[in-house]
Amino acid sequence: MINNTLSSYTASTPSIDTELDLADTGQKGIRQLESTLSFSPSLPLSISERQSWLVFVAAVFLVSVPVFIEAPIVRSLPSLSLALTAFWVWLSFALMSRTATYVWGDLLLGFSWSWLAGAIYWGWLRWEPLWHLPVESIGLPFACWCLLKNWGKVGSWFYLGSLLGTVLTDVYFYLVDLMPYWRQIMRVDADGASQILQNALIQVQTPWGQSWAIILALVLLTVGILPLGQKQRYWYAFGGAVLSTILVDSLFLLAAIAA
Repeated sequence: MINNTLSSYTASTPSIDTELDLADTGQKGIRQLESTLSFSPSLPLSISERQSWLVFVAAVFLVSVPVFIEAPIVRSLPSLSLALTAFWVWLSFALMSRTATYVWGDLLLGFSWSWLAGAIYWGWLRWEPLWHLPVESIGLPFACWCLLKNWGKVGSWFYLGSLLGTVLTDVYFYLVDLMPYWRQIMRVDADGASQILQNALIQVQTPWGQSWAIILALVLLTVGILPLGQKQRYWYAFGGAVLSTILVDSLFLLAAIAA
């Protein structure tokens, strides 16, 4: 009886060793795979980096949208432009409900605050430049709340970058004394606007105007480029929004020159 039991135990031992060897082999394989992924500049990293740059490009585009798309709508149909804010918010939450499109919904939510501010100011308050920054800051409490909750970072930093660009542009208008021209151009038709733009351009071309343009452009470049080294997507949204301010302001300058 004892011999039979020992024989049975001896016969079963190789299978146990084999199972242990297989388990060890599997664990080693997993460890090797993890090591390879951690040290290799492989697919997941390239996908993440590519998406970060797509966020950057989208941020540049979304800052330009209110200038070239929302402005004509606001002029003729301000109520429609205001109502479209609800659509942007709905679309952003719809995109955020899916993992694959979450980052785009996040970015669009931040854009919604910029669109809302643009609809309100350019629709009803554009004649008074002093109201511009207070209205543009309408989404600031929400953006700060999102950042405190560690939620919606891409959209919140996009909005903050866009707001910073607006602040520096308005500061330039104050420093170079362009606010009177702002008030005038909002009260005339297209034919009268040409002369006002030419007068404003003369103010910009003074040594004072050129010096401050260079200083603020360097500030925008520095603030916009430095965050791109952080690799997080919300910094790319912030950097894209800040740098696009230079693009938009340059287009306005070219329009004044062409007038």
